[in-house]
Amino acid sequence: MLRCSSWWPVLVVVGWALADFCPMTPEHARHQDWEEPDPSHHQAERNRTQIQFFVPEEHTGSEPVYIGNLHSEVDSVNRSVKHTLSGIGVGTIFTIDKDKGDIHLLKKLDREKIPFYSLRAQVVDKLTKQHVEPEIEICIQVQDINDNEPKFVDGPYIVTIPEMSPVGTSVTQVTAIDADDADTGNHARVLYQLLQGQPYFSVEPTTGIIRAALSDMDRETKAQHLVLIEGRDMAGLKGGLSATTTVTINLSDVNDNGPKFQHSKYLWSSVLESAGVDSTVGRVKATDADMGENAEMSFAIEKDDGSDAFDIFTDDKTQEGVIILKQPLDYETKRRISIRVKVSNTHLDPRFLHLGTFKDVTNVKINVDDVDEPPCFTSPEYNLKVEEERAAGTIVGVVAARDPDIANSAVRYSIDWSTDEDRNFNIDANNGTLTTSKRLDREAVPWYNLSVSASEASRTGDRHKMVSHRWTALTSFDLHFPPTDDPTKVTKVSVRIQVVDVNDHVPEFPIPYKAFVCENGKREQLIHTISAVDKDEPPNGHHFHFALAPEAISKANFTVRDNRATTPRNSGTLFLYPSAPRREQAVHLVPVIIVDDGSPSLTSTNTLTVRVCACNSNQLCNVNPFALPAGLTTGPLIAILVLLVLLLLTLRRHKKEPLFVSEDHGVKENTVRYDDEGGGEEDTQAFDMVALRNPKVIREAKTRRASVTDLPTMYRRSLRCGPDDTIFREFIRDRLSEADTDPCAPPFDCLQTYVFEGEGSVAGSLSSLASSTADPHYGYLGDWGPHFKKLADLYGSHRDAASL
Repeated sequence: MLRCSSWWPVLVVVGWALADFCPMTPEHARHQDWEEPDPSHHQAERNRTQIQFFVPEEHTGSEPVYIGNLHSEVDSVNRSVKHTLSGIGVGTIFTIDKDKGDIHLLKKLDREKIPFYSLRAQVVDKLTKQHVEPEIEICIQVQDINDNEPKFVDGPYIVTIPEMSPVGTSVTQVTAIDADDADTGNHARVLYQLLQGQPYFSVEPTTGIIRAALSDMDRETKAQHLVLIEGRDMAGLKGGLSATTTVTINLSDVNDNGPKFQHSKYLWSSVLESAGVDSTVGRVKATDADMGENAEMSFAIEKDDGSDAFDIFTDDKTQEGVIILKQPLDYETKRRISIRVKVSNTHLDPRFLHLGTFKDVTNVKINVDDVDEPPCFTSPEYNLKVEEERAAGTIVGVVAARDPDIANSAVRYSIDWSTDEDRNFNIDANNGTLTTSKRLDREAVPWYNLSVSASEASRTGDRHKMVSHRWTALTSFDLHFPPTDDPTKVTKVSVRIQVVDVNDHVPEFPIPYKAFVCENGKREQLIHTISAVDKDEPPNGHHFHFALAPEAISKANFTVRDNRATTPRNSGTLFLYPSAPRREQAVHLVPVIIVDDGSPSLTSTNTLTVRVCACNSNQLCNVNPFALPAGLTTGPLIAILVLLVLLLLTLRRHKKEPLFVSEDHGVKENTVRYDDEGGGEEDTQAFDMVALRNPKVIREAKTRRASVTDLPTMYRRSLRCGPDDTIFREFIRDRLSEADTDPCAPPFDCLQTYVFEGEGSVAGSLSSLASSTADPHYGYLGDWGPHFKKLADLYGSHRDAASL
């Protein structure tokens, strides 16, 4: 048996190594086809050798490339052995000469795909198939060559930086990746350089960071820059592989520009003086080279002569300044107005304030156009006064209006009759003088609210004026002609007319006073306090004076004291003076004179009724006074009362209820009407027999009402009992017992027996259910007795007629 010895490999192409071995990555480890070694070769396993070969990638040739040779001491002694090779790529990429042990490469390798190959080599006896040497691991390392150019995996790049950025501002970083081995020379070392984009930008060679090279890059001048970057391996040396990428750099806006007016002067000549407040006068436009928020601007009007009549605001959509009217214009006062409008940025950036003022000013001249305006009243409203009860034609006041136009046309006045339907006033169409057309009564209408119109006089109005002058001498009123046909040329004003009060109403009692006095009243006894009312309204309030009429003073029965200096004021007090009135005169009519403080003062005489009454010891008047109706004394009054009492007693006696109540009906049974359409049991007034079946109702004793009847008692014998005969028997027995034991019941009770219809009768049942559809013979009706004689005659005659 051959002694085991070490392998002596021969490295032919590249070389060999025993110290280092191929790194085993997970990807390659899963391709290894390890077999469990034979236990008889444990010593060989412990002494096995590891061999490493190096093969350059991308090596090409028409013949297999020789890698190396495996040679053993067994080969020189025993030629009956063979060499085997196993592992990934054996047979397709690698092959071995079984006899000589030469290893060859069949195709080119790519290190970027598989950087090394791990193979196993064995020496096997051809006859016994046994291993004659320990298994050897062979690692074939693929050597890198510079066959891959750099690649910008994130390109092309698009970035944005603010305009006016300072020098050195980082823009972005570009990175190129080289798939070659970084540990093999400079194959994967990439350097960068700027091919396009100078002088605005620069790039750091080793890091690929792009920076701003100028500080005054203006977006408004050039908003976008295209930069071309090259990445070259082999540390940028010539012969290295390279790649390029583009970087698009956009400049974002900053507020580095102020607004500018399109024109330094604006002139508008079509603004009517009749334009309403808040109406648009015109627009001014300013431009700003910036964008978005940086271009927002605000407008304002500088304080100047005429600036108070206008205002300006910014249109957010168009960024225009809209000038509106704040006060009405007047062509006759000012025909041309000049204002200064300024514009400024809303949002300022302090970093760029040194670049400018960021505002602008322009002049706006506005020409006011004349329009035919309606007349203007000299006052917004008029408050006039006129005394009541003045004669028609009294002047109330004057309203005045003028034509504001340069023509200064004549003005015509008229009253809106809807505010004076009763035509209480007239107005002079030429001068606006208001007069009364009838007497006015303040107590009826204290105020009048008129609407007076003023309009320019047209030619038609002039003709009306002439006609009005002709009629002035003939009539006492003014003619009211419509001065103009254009309602827009009419101005209206409110005229309030107060009717001033004059003392034209006399004072009087507020109510008809009725006083009472004791028949033996004391002297100076207070009888009643009186007051007065007056429809007039004097400026300082009412002041009344009370006194007895001269004819009452002569009788000396009463006196009136005026309470002017005491409380309550404007009142008077009636006293008994000097002696009590006589009982023979029950009613006293006391005339009282009331005088007001008007100018001139008015006087009225009012009558106070005083009745005499009987009083108690406390001098309090009783309820009924001694006053009697005229012509009626005490005797006749008592006689009338006695007669009334006797009449009432007589009527009560005649209406007294009799002892017995007679009922005007015949047989004590229920009469049921069958000729009512739709009638039935629910429509009848019959007694409910079901109640008789209630033991509580049957057994409950009730008070019997006494009644008298003159009808004879009729008995009807029952031939056979009904279904509830026992219940009815008990009910009737109880009621009979109550009647016998009732001491109040008169002895006129009678017992009647009732049975079911048809029970015990020779006629049988009268129900329609027992009727026959065939034509019956009615001869048997005569056998039923006198009670059915009428029925027998009726149907018997019907049968005889039918037989004929």
